[in-house]
Amino acid sequence: MAKIIDGKAVSAMIKESVAQQTKELVSSGIKPKLAVVIVGDDSASRVYVNNKKKACEVVGFESVEYALSKDTTQEELLKLIEKLNNDKSVNGILCQLPLPKQIDEEAIITAISPLKDVDAFHAENVGHIMIGNYTFLPCTPAGVMELLKSENIEIEGKNCVIIGRSNIVGKPMSMLLLQKNGTVTICHSKTKNLKEITKSADILVAAIGVAKFVTADMIKPGAVVIDVGMNRDENGKLCGDVDFDDVKQTASYITPVPGGVGPMTIAMLMQNTLMAAKKQNNIN
Repeated sequence: MAKIIDGKAVSAMIKESVAQQTKELVSSGIKPKLAVVIVGDDSASRVYVNNKKKACEVVGFESVEYALSKDTTQEELLKLIEKLNNDKSVNGILCQLPLPKQIDEEAIITAISPLKDVDAFHAENVGHIMIGNYTFLPCTPAGVMELLKSENIEIEGKNCVIIGRSNIVGKPMSMLLLQKNGTVTICHSKTKNLKEITKSADILVAAIGVAKFVTADMIKPGAVVIDVGMNRDENGKLCGDVDFDDVKQTASYITPVPGGVGPMTIAMLMQNTLMAAKKQNNIN
């Protein structure tokens, strides 16, 4: 029976550390500030944005929200981004994805200053991750690495398999595992013999957005299973990409949904924002 990796507990420890460092910054006259932009009325996006605002309160950041209508033009959004880039009181800018169809997401991500890109989606920050010389890491992959570290799970020399090749999770996740000397395979919708590959994994990361896709017959006995998915099952209940009840009998460690990777994503966003505030004020 797998040990459950508690993302709530690990994220609370990270937020506590961020809060402590924030107190020190505030005492020297610097209060970290995160600007969050949400366009339209997507209900999932609204939940995420509210959670981010709550986390800012917990760690002592100032947060400011720009809620724009779903009819906002790309030009209007770019003007707002430019204003926030030039506002010295704003340390981090986060534009909640997805954006409405009339707006090119890549153009918006590119417009955010790399120094304030606390999501680490800008091509410049992605390039730094590729060469291992980075300031910010994408929040979800960084959160996964912290969960592995919290259980002293060795990555070096292990077979690490990632299902999913998104720019937000799959690709940066592969780089972080590679930098820790894991042997990394990325699987996707065109991968042949998927089950054979996943069964070779010592560490399996599922990030495809398909409810309960990963089952026990895809898992090597004793594997570490990290579930990045956030889906609804047939009863409307939150679940991950991994069939938790089935897989926990075979794995050695497993993350639950909810309460696994999700809380870590927000904790790492707080860490990135703190780092941005320090860097912009020349504090190591």
